[in-house]
Amino acid sequence: MSARDTPNSSRSGGHARVEVEEDEDRRRPDASLAGVPWDESEQEDEHKVINEEYKVWKKNTPFLYDTLVMHALDWPSLTCQWIIELPSLGAVKSSKQALYSQIKTMRKEVSNSSGPYGHYAEIRAELRAHGSREARIRITQKINHWHEVNRARYMPQNPDVIATQTTMGDIYVFDRTKHSNHPDADGECRPDVVLRGQTRESYGMSWNSLKKGSLVSASYDTAVYEWLDLQQYSKMSGNIESVRKYQAHTEQVEDVSWNQHNDHVFPSVGDDKMLYVWDTRSPTKPIQDTVAHDQDVNATLALRDLRNIKANLHSFEGHRGSVMLAGWSPSYETVFASVGDDGRVNIWDAARIGEGQTPDDAEDGPPELVFVHGGHKSKIFDFGWMVLVPWGTGMILLAGE
Repeated sequence: MSARDTPNSSRSGGHARVEVEEDEDRRRPDASLAGVPWDESEQEDEHKVINEEYKVWKKNTPFLYDTLVMHALDWPSLTCQWIIELPSLGAVKSSKQALYSQIKTMRKEVSNSSGPYGHYAEIRAELRAHGSREARIRITQKINHWHEVNRARYMPQNPDVIATQTTMGDIYVFDRTKHSNHPDADGECRPDVVLRGQTRESYGMSWNSLKKGSLVSASYDTAVYEWLDLQQYSKMSGNIESVRKYQAHTEQVEDVSWNQHNDHVFPSVGDDKMLYVWDTRSPTKPIQDTVAHDQDVNATLALRDLRNIKANLHSFEGHRGSVMLAGWSPSYETVFASVGDDGRVNIWDAARIGEGQTPDDAEDGPPELVFVHGGHKSKIFDFGWMVLVPWGTGMILLAGE
């Protein structure tokens, strides 16, 4: 992505974090069927707007991206993540019955031709050939999985170990090196370990990047659960009970994330609008708390400092609906992405807060909004930054587009 200049800083430590607000319309493929149905004419108008926006986006893709690869899945998917697997990059994706581990083989080195816009011809050629062998996604492994995969995340210290959130509350852990590249013909799901403790399903889940084998999960049963030493697992272990249960939320917990600089600290957010910060050394109550947002849906993100999380340092405004996810770039310390149910992935740079703008620029959004990835015809449920490609991301959509 190259809508504006790329920051020249590298990813480093810091105190700031971003939390997002959620809505009650969950990330199920059939979630839109819940509640009061739209008026038919209103729905038709909405579809017309979406289709028109898609046409505009598609026409301008050569000017927006260095590389664009699209892949249609057989089933709707709720999760994706890039795996660091040199020399290739991988993506973990889920379908209704299987966990996909897919290797992305994509040719990308667009050289600048003569003139400031000469290289667009080469980009257009690559976009037209996005289905060719040089630029495509291919499935390299399928593993059977019971029901839907709400979320899939690999262990940072060992990307072959993948944890999946299920619709039943249990968390499955797979070591993909111990499974065939083709799913078992009997259709049975055979996780290497089952993590017990949650009584309801969940989406939020985070591996500890500083402590191998430590995992926390945000559950719809209003609690956060922790498991330790999962690197010691074996199939003989069978089920592993959680070692700690963190209880403070009064409604379902939506997300949780380990601190990248302190292996004892993690925040959690829930539908009770609360943001809690926990320390594993004193698990009976959170060490900090604040009301993160005052409304269920306000289409904004809040920037806070962990030294005083009650103060909202800045509100990022740019989405037209609920904000579902946010994630810091692994390459630039001030850059993060947010995903909304408006079908947008917004790229933000906190270093540009307060920069001057011309009236024309201001019409496109605040200075910290550096790129808007559109073109989606349905809600986005997950995204992931590419670690080895600074501005590369991957998205999974409701319709598996």
